[in-house]
Amino acid sequence: MLDMRWIRENTAAFDAALVSRNLSPMASTLVNLDAKKREAMLKLQQMQSHRNELAAAIGAAKKNNGDISTLEVQASALKNQICDLERDEKHWSCALQDALNIIPNVPLKDVPVGKDETANVCVRTVGTPTNFNFCPRPHYKIGEDLGMIDFATATRISGSRFVILRGLLARMERALKSFMLDIHTQKFGYEEISVPLLVNSSTMYGTGQLPKFFEDSFKTTDGRWLIPTSEVPLTNMVGNSSTNASRLPLRFTAYSPCFRSEAGAAGRDTGGMIRNHQFSKVELVSIVHPADGLAELERMTGAAETVLQSLGLAYRVMLLSTGDMGFSSCKTYDIEVWIPSEGVYREISSCSLCGDFQARRMGARYRKEENGKESEKGFVHTLNGSGLAIGRTIVAILENYQLSNGNVIVPEALISYMDGVKELSRNELKGCGICLTNSKQCRS
Repeated sequence: MLDMRWIRENTAAFDAALVSRNLSPMASTLVNLDAKKREAMLKLQQMQSHRNELAAAIGAAKKNNGDISTLEVQASALKNQICDLERDEKHWSCALQDALNIIPNVPLKDVPVGKDETANVCVRTVGTPTNFNFCPRPHYKIGEDLGMIDFATATRISGSRFVILRGLLARMERALKSFMLDIHTQKFGYEEISVPLLVNSSTMYGTGQLPKFFEDSFKTTDGRWLIPTSEVPLTNMVGNSSTNASRLPLRFTAYSPCFRSEAGAAGRDTGGMIRNHQFSKVELVSIVHPADGLAELERMTGAAETVLQSLGLAYRVMLLSTGDMGFSSCKTYDIEVWIPSEGVYREISSCSLCGDFQARRMGARYRKEENGKESEKGFVHTLNGSGLAIGRTIVAILENYQLSNGNVIVPEALISYMDGVKELSRNELKGCGICLTNSKQCRS
């Protein structure tokens, strides 16, 4: 949520920011709502002060056995006026709040202005796209031919946009989870957290999922929400609290399943594992002092890049334009991994600085103390990023490490996490007959 005082004092800059995000100017509307709210509040305060004066006068008259009938008539009339003003104040406060709730964050000055992803700027490219002496196949064909990806059964069980991973590919998903968490906790100092997968509406509101994007999330019959990303519970861990500045930065990481209805993505990436209703991800969240937000964004992006570098996958880092960045973000880097079957880079991580936008919504503050006295206070700044999306990492591994015979090499960094398995192969899927595991590792 944006600071209304800042909007009042920077109406031109605010409207320009909205236009850059493909929205209409709203400064005059918000300032008008704010003025009506402030006017109602002032009148209410004046009436409440008058009520207190009347109460004191009635008390004094009673003490002196004076006539209080006129004062009581005035007090009764004033009570009705106060009720009317309270309704007015609540009406204008709610109207202003509703308007602010659906306004996105203001982009930083170095964010490229543009209507969509065509205005994104490539910051760097790392690694060389894989070259093949055969036509590379898409991940879903590779996985299905290996007997390790099963869309048909998933569709029968759950519907479209779900997938079942079997045998060594399910093992790879588990390996990637541990591999990523180890990198972020051991190399970058993130604290590992196990989060709830169900949250309440205020928690979803705090990170900006509600009210604007309620159609993109799944809601339970008792009013809870399946998390679209563990960013939601991780960031809200500091909600409605004041953190001592000496404890900042706080860095959290979590693995979790994620659930998205993808209501606004009809017709996009419906094949394969790119855009499913359920997927798994290792998330990164940082809570920092306002002065440290930009440096933390670079650090977080570097942490996500380290995973791709360790896996030997080519990628590029894109600075998103004003028209392509997320609702809560003021600056975002997308990391895109090379997908050979398409001959393009596809998003595998998005790292965003949100400034105090989320902190204002969830009441997340910090305080600085010197010599036992408070010397500074304000809203913390929050950041979030994927470190990485596991399903899309599997997609990238299958496509970049595929062999002409249909097998897939396991990246060297994952071999120890997969109990020494070096290659995914259907020819080796023998043994007990009830699993699709390499017979040498099968313990059924």
